Amino acid sequence: MSLLRTVATLRAAALGRAERLTTVRHQQLADPPFVFIPLALAGEACAPLAAMAGTDAGHPVLLTVEQPRDRTRRFRFAEQLADLLLPYVDECRGDSETYEAGRPKESRERFTRAPQILVPNQGGIAFTRLLGRSTRLRRTDGPYAVAPSVPTLGKWLTWAADQADFPGSSTLLSMTRMLGDHWATGQSSTEDAHLAALLAWIDPPPGMTGAQAARLAEDPARHPPAGPATDPLFDRTLSELVTAYGTAAGDRARAATGRAIEAELRTQLAPTWDLMWRGIELLRALPPGGHVEERWALDRALFTGYASHLDESGLPQPRRDHAAGAARRLARLEDAVARYESQRAFDDPLVMAEYELSGEAFTGTVTAREPDRVIESGGGGGRGGKAGLFRPLVTLRTEQRPPIGEGETVLSPDRPGQKAEILTIRDLGGSDSSDSDGGAGNGFEADIQLSGGFGGKRKPPAPPGSIPEIGEQLCYTTLGQYVASAQLPDDADTPWTHGGPPQPYEPTHEDAEETWE
Repeated sequence: MSLLRTVATLRAAALGRAERLTTVRHQQLADPPFVFIPLALAGEACAPLAAMAGTDAGHPVLLTVEQPRDRTRRFRFAEQLADLLLPYVDECRGDSETYEAGRPKESRERFTRAPQILVPNQGGIAFTRLLGRSTRLRRTDGPYAVAPSVPTLGKWLTWAADQADFPGSSTLLSMTRMLGDHWATGQSSTEDAHLAALLAWIDPPPGMTGAQAARLAEDPARHPPAGPATDPLFDRTLSELVTAYGTAAGDRARAATGRAIEAELRTQLAPTWDLMWRGIELLRALPPGGHVEERWALDRALFTGYASHLDESGLPQPRRDHAAGAARRLARLEDAVARYESQRAFDDPLVMAEYELSGEAFTGTVTAREPDRVIESGGGGGRGGKAGLFRPLVTLRTEQRPPIGEGETVLSPDRPGQKAEILTIRDLGGSDSSDSDGGAGNGFEADIQLSGGFGGKRKPPAPPGSIPEIGEQLCYTTLGQYVASAQLPDDADTPWTHGGPPQPYEPTHEDAEETWE
């Protein structure tokens, strides 16, 4: 837990209401999202018991499995879920747009929409991953054949679960994670995993504190678990009904018991359905961050690419990645983490404040500027010099010694396309500039040399606004300087130490025999 979150948590506990951790929303919210609330049979990893799903807050669809240990009924559940999700995915493939990408730039197509699945918690993401894994490789002919829509559902669920590993993706998100990224409560992170309690802190009823509302929300009679795990007391009731369903004498008795099971499952899922849409409303009220649309554009491009893959070959994801594919995925993950963290900080001063506390950023006020400064080509930080490189200089005054040292390259969120270099740091109190004491004296001054961000101009004067003005407050940070991942070999050049060139994946009978558990 960061220092800023710790302080916000203490303030929330003292004030009785959640504290904002951000000034903007850092995830995309599709219009509409597909809300998916799964329940699993207790004691099994991926035995679907029920789900409530849909895109309309006022018209949820309840899916149930009266006999969760019956394999045929399980896949009937998957078929019903496919009947809901696949049309939503197809709707997102309606319109497309042209954009330029790559080096050199080339025209590409991507859909203007992408599917977004919202689940209550991280357990919902894990269940979605397992459900995709257990359905995407099923056969549509021969013994134990399933409906053609079932493996298609599994492919899309697996794709969405894979995207959920990337922090900037908004394809599959958990509500507790999204709310927890934007608000700090006065309870522990474990308690924040309880959706009802988390929302109680963020938006308590009138006349109640967050702590009081959270205590009421933890009552399973008021707010059953948000899944996929179920309440033990409910499991006892459900077990009796399932047993009665299996031993019912006649279709009429079995149908009556089935309706009783459905009614009980609805009581478990309906409160969470309402909480999910309440959380969506709270998040929609936050303005989106500056990079949210850029990350969503990447999600749309990846969605377009995977849809094209299914149209062309239709092959499911293999059970295991080959060496080259795993290495590329790891490189993408590392790059995505670095980009997401820096973009959040550039979009949000509250997030940037965490990096100031950790010594990766500092803020100061411009006290002097040399907008027409030019230095000799080939280096040198001296003032003036022969005509050469256009390098304006600004001087920032700070109360504390900047934690970033001389010679470091930094960026400012106000001008992210303009690189800067810290030339010198002076202690105005008179001590040596290398002194690490940041608290005494009359503050510090830092001379910062600017390069780029002048609208393509290579000599003065710079366009208005491209060079900071005296009195302007600026933040500079080491974030945002991406280092490209090492170039990995093509699949055909995979060395023998990593298995050699991978063979094209072809589903086998053994793949389809993988168990649900």
